[in-house]
Amino acid sequence: MIKKIISFILLTVVLLACATVPVTNRSQLSLVSNAELIPLSFQNYKQVLSEGNLSTNVEQTAMVKRVGVRIQKAVEEYMANNGLSRQLNGFEWEFNLIEENTVNAWCMPGGKVAFYTGILPICKDETGVAVVMGHEVAHAIANHGRERMSQQMAFNGILSVGSMATGASANRLDDILLQAVGAASPLGMLKFGREQESESDHIGLIFMAMAGYDPAAAPEFWKRMSAQAGGSQQPEFLSTHPSSETRIADLNKWQAEANKYYLKSAR
Repeated sequence: MIKKIISFILLTVVLLACATVPVTNRSQLSLVSNAELIPLSFQNYKQVLSEGNLSTNVEQTAMVKRVGVRIQKAVEEYMANNGLSRQLNGFEWEFNLIEENTVNAWCMPGGKVAFYTGILPICKDETGVAVVMGHEVAHAIANHGRERMSQQMAFNGILSVGSMATGASANRLDDILLQAVGAASPLGMLKFGREQESESDHIGLIFMAMAGYDPAAAPEFWKRMSAQAGGSQQPEFLSTHPSSETRIADLNKWQAEANKYYLKSAR
């Protein structure tokens, strides 16, 4: 009887604990607040930087930071125009380039971004960096890390980060966060489910267009990413992310929408 009551309470909380993703308006599970999650993410970001080597390439570092600031301003503009600015409360934007031959980039809840030098050859140029930057920032704006943690918490019957901490070590909690944003994945681009990855492609395309970068560069980036994989990509139904072919098709489908923002940014 007690188990049934607990299950009912948990189900009720899950049904009520919903948030809406900007741009796509998808409903998502939200069992933890950003006020709880963002300080934890900042601690982990600081730890990652302390263990890595920041790039000494002045030109590349400046490019990553420049693109980051332009995407940041586009995000802030979009959120303000849609009455969503309070969702950025607690954000402290930061953009860093880590010297490591890893094809990866990620954004912590709260706007802390890390690029690895290994992804820059695939980006090719500043617009390619904007494709990746928009995508990764979109994960944070869509609160995908929070959603992934909430899903795991719901699966384990846990209703807050605080209660999770009482039942798990601090290291375990950190691992969950790092996995949720993809910072723990050496391959990159594998951290979220297919729906979240596709959603970030969509949202990121809008943000890069608002920042003044040609959205037509996005499908070209994924063609290069596919070529870099050398045909070793898993079948889509076995993967945690869409196939390159699916991503390219979707990005082409969203070009008309993104171009409205791109043309407006050029005025």
